Amino acid sequence: MDSAVEAFLRGVVVRGNLEVELASGKTLKLGDGSGPLAGLRFATQTAQWRLLANPELTFGELYMDGLLTVTRGQLYDAALIIADNVLNETKSTWLKAFRALRRPLWRLKPRNSLRRSQRNVAHHYDIDSRLYELFLDADRQYSCAYFEEPGATLEAAQLAKKRHIAAKLRLEPGQSVLDIGCGWGGLGLYLARHCGVSVTGVTLSREQLAIAQGRARDAALAGQLDFRFQDYRTINESFDRIVSVGMFEHVGRAYFDAYFQLIARALRDDGVALVHTIGNPRTPRETSPWIDKYIFPGGYLPTLSEIMPAVERAGLMVSDIEILRIHYAETLKAWRERFQARRVEAAALYDERFCRMWEFYLAGSEASFRTGDCVVFQLQLCKRAGAVPLTRDYIAQTEDELRKRDTRPRSLRLAGE
Repeated sequence: MDSAVEAFLRGVVVRGNLEVELASGKTLKLGDGSGPLAGLRFATQTAQWRLLANPELTFGELYMDGLLTVTRGQLYDAALIIADNVLNETKSTWLKAFRALRRPLWRLKPRNSLRRSQRNVAHHYDIDSRLYELFLDADRQYSCAYFEEPGATLEAAQLAKKRHIAAKLRLEPGQSVLDIGCGWGGLGLYLARHCGVSVTGVTLSREQLAIAQGRARDAALAGQLDFRFQDYRTINESFDRIVSVGMFEHVGRAYFDAYFQLIARALRDDGVALVHTIGNPRTPRETSPWIDKYIFPGGYLPTLSEIMPAVERAGLMVSDIEILRIHYAETLKAWRERFQARRVEAAALYDERFCRMWEFYLAGSEASFRTGDCVVFQLQLCKRAGAVPLTRDYIAQTEDELRKRDTRPRSLRLAGE
């Protein structure tokens, strides 16, 4: 038994410094010894067999079940070593064989129909909203922040993200904006308050919708904000601007055309759209089976080579592309540290197994972004070549203007105002 597990682990981890204690008590030194030492321990031989049976799914499950524990460093340290090895063409024939067997099944996965999409969204977002308060910023931004300078706080970076997106949208007061996947309403509130636009936000999360609507009322911006429980495929209105942050990765490969055709149909001829999505910077591949089962069912990280044909078929023009690389790693690091600091509260809301699942999700995701296995694409789309200025100077100029507004303390309102 030990020999099979050892052969597998040595085939996967050829770089870094990882120590693994097997259930028998035998300790394996893996990698080339470079970097900080991380350590893991298997509790039982059954756990080792489970890893061999389906490594990309059961690695996370074993940690969730307490059958794989951290003995040196933190979970993130081990996750980073493994992610780095898997990304850099690990020589593990075992992993390659599993991926080859899984690839045909991946293409047969159920499609994200309207009903299934609602169920998928509810799985992750319609849980106790107090969980997200433990690690997100006060505005509940649950997407990649934009770190304008090293050491920026999460709050500053999330504000910079909203500012950066607003600048790319080229907004004018009085314009109408569609926010596809509006979350808890933070971006819509920002655009309405600081850019003077009206925002229609759609979501399939009832928990998010209730909070977004409440925030709009509390901010006295209800007249500018219309948050709805609605699938993007059923939208029939037209808008001056369209924005979508952290939603396209939930669409699914079979619906890329439907998504961009909706944007083309709903965007006015002189309009501008901005799509912000997690993406795969390499060749197309299936979603992690663990992420698909426990975190984001139905999700898929697209490559640019998969996105562009759908954009072209919809009759849209790409006017700008920006690749945010380490920004999401820094965002996830902040979330992971905040979650750990308030882990006792999370356990009170759920249980120990849930906390370990969430730890694995945040640590593994950070490692993926840190090693370059995932990035964020920001695609600016339009229908006419003259919809945006000739150079990108306007982005920084608009950000400077917005910074003067969004960092100014808001004056207190009197009752009845």
